[in-house]
Amino acid sequence: MLNFDDDIATPQHSSDAAPAGVNTSNRVRAADKRVINGTTDVNQLVPFKHKWAWEKYLAQCANHWMPQEVNMQRDIELWKSPNGLTEDERRLVKRNLGFFVTADSLAANNIVLGTYRQITSPECRQFLLRQAFDEAIHTHAYQYIVESLGLDEGEVFNAYQEVASIRDKDEFLIPFIDVLTDPKFKSGTLETDQTLLRSIIVFACIMEGLFFYVGFVQILALGRQNKMTGAAEQYQYILRDESMHCNFGIDLINTIKQENPELWTETFKAEITELFKKAVDLEYAYAEDTMPRGVLGLNASQFKEYLRFIANRRMQQIGLDQLFPGVTNPFPWMSEMIDLKKEKNFFETRVTEYQTGGALSWD
Repeated sequence: MLNFDDDIATPQHSSDAAPAGVNTSNRVRAADKRVINGTTDVNQLVPFKHKWAWEKYLAQCANHWMPQEVNMQRDIELWKSPNGLTEDERRLVKRNLGFFVTADSLAANNIVLGTYRQITSPECRQFLLRQAFDEAIHTHAYQYIVESLGLDEGEVFNAYQEVASIRDKDEFLIPFIDVLTDPKFKSGTLETDQTLLRSIIVFACIMEGLFFYVGFVQILALGRQNKMTGAAEQYQYILRDESMHCNFGIDLINTIKQENPELWTETFKAEITELFKKAVDLEYAYAEDTMPRGVLGLNASQFKEYLRFIANRRMQQIGLDQLFPGVTNPFPWMSEMIDLKKEKNFFETRVTEYQTGGALSWD
């Protein structure tokens, strides 16, 4: 259970009177701040109430990377070689990119045009701004891979409309994005607040927390076999980012629940449980489509177990009962991927450290 007491800044009282003509009665108090439906000034970052969001923002900034830091030469040579990859491996790579090239654009639109407008905690808004930038970097990364390999851009970028297993996942997600991006949507009632919370759960726990993971496993498994190491390195960084996004989303959900307990009804919980069931089925269908014969030592039954394990974990993190008791993680090495630091060179590819202010020239 989260404890928010430590995050509430104590107002500093001064014995000095306010300067003449200065009215301090409207100053923001930390205790008055709320994640949704708040009435305090969203332009005032401090005093902190949701300090966990600020700390996650700082941590995510420390994770900064850019796609062009990663050397793609080995990937290019492997892709161009007639015997470099099997047809099943090539299908897997193209299907992966077909989903991801538009998925992060959907994520960015959801944040910028939807969620951000409804969040009234400036600390949480600060993380969402960084998250939106991360999604831009991820879209850039997938485009960089597509361009490096010389893939058919029309085929890859239209896969979300033309490939059934990808289209079905997006069609599941889009209604939950559209409801928040509708300019007429406004929170403040039980019904609209549940709509907002439902969409945040789908976005954080299902889209970022479940729908991305088959693709991550597949490309990182290629990297573990010394194939497509540049793409795998970028996916490793993206996985680390998305793990942080998911963890932020879970804290956001749990804070909204704590501040608005009336939203967490039995009917609502049952509905969310059904969404997780549907999501597991959709992602498993995607796994079967991307690797119909098994590849890289991976098979469909492993992914069924893994998706159930991930779904259990996400559900428990937001206070729901697990759907699939007894399942275990068939890919424990994925945890290592999330924890690796940027400077740890797992795939033995060159990483150029990103330079910030010191690289700027004002001439």
